[in-house]
Amino acid sequence: MSPVGKILKKCLGDMSFNTGGGTINWYPGHMAAATRAINARLKLADLVIEVRDSRIPLSSANQDLQPRLSTKRRVIALNKKDLANPNIMHLLELVELKLKEKIAKEPTLLVMVVGVPNVGKSALINCIHQIASSRFPAQEKKKRAKVGPLPGVTQDIAGFKIAQRPSIYVLDTPGVLVPSISDIETGLKLALAGSVKDSVVGEERIAQYLLAVLNTRQTPLHWRNVHNNTLKEPQNETDDKRDYNIKDLLPKRRALPVASNVHYVEGIAKEVQCALYSTLSEFKGDLQDEDELEILIEKQFEALQKALKISNRANEARMMVSKKFLTLFRAGKLGPFILDDVPIVTAKS
Repeated sequence: MSPVGKILKKCLGDMSFNTGGGTINWYPGHMAAATRAINARLKLADLVIEVRDSRIPLSSANQDLQPRLSTKRRVIALNKKDLANPNIMHLLELVELKLKEKIAKEPTLLVMVVGVPNVGKSALINCIHQIASSRFPAQEKKKRAKVGPLPGVTQDIAGFKIAQRPSIYVLDTPGVLVPSISDIETGLKLALAGSVKDSVVGEERIAQYLLAVLNTRQTPLHWRNVHNNTLKEPQNETDDKRDYNIKDLLPKRRALPVASNVHYVEGIAKEVQCALYSTLSEFKGDLQDEDELEILIEKQFEALQKALKISNRANEARMMVSKKFLTLFRAGKLGPFILDDVPIVTAKS
């Protein structure tokens, strides 16, 4: 068992992801109904776009749907990048290629978008809408799919027409997970990526898992330059007095980010990176030993509390540290990460 697995077993006890019982009951009723509805409509779809989180390309695959999906024309889209980048145009071209024969024979096409919660299915559909409107003009006004930063925004299957000639419809489906996940680490990866609500698992547990992963991979040691450059920068005393609101990291509609807020958040991220670098570089223990790794994580929580400027007198200080730390990670302020152990494939000559 890996060090991360050992510390999970020790610190998280018998936590499990099971429906209808166990330590964590996280499978809401609407998911069961949505899974049945998706299976019923899959046979009608001409193409399925399976959206996965690029940080967990393996863990974000719904294993219960894979047997059915493997029998369909399918495109696997790795999301959680800027939805306005050229990858979306490439995706649309790939959809056209997959449906080329169908387009020539059928006047109406149905594309189904599936995936686990909070991987960006609805946002992806909206982006495809914008691009498709210039290539396949639709006569009537297009509807937009609802999007949000938390899982569970889409709870019913919704249809959207994106093209008139040929008539192309897209079905946006609710994010669904399997009823039970036997591997606790897979469940925590989904929680860390935001596919399971934080309140279900607990922010402290998720933050502890993230620290265990970063330490065993020795990721903070790569932030040495950030640490050294921060020591050289002049300290601005006014920054310490500024109120830090974690909502500064969340996207706001119809409002451009204020430059001072962006710089401040970037500064907070650097403080967090420096805190983790310092604690890991000073650590003389064995990262393969779960007891010593647990001690390191406790020291890092203390360092993060200082870096995030959370008062020792604050109620639930550890919870506040966990929430802010997770928000920085999910916003990409700590850098890009792939949490799954993806096999390396070498190109054949």
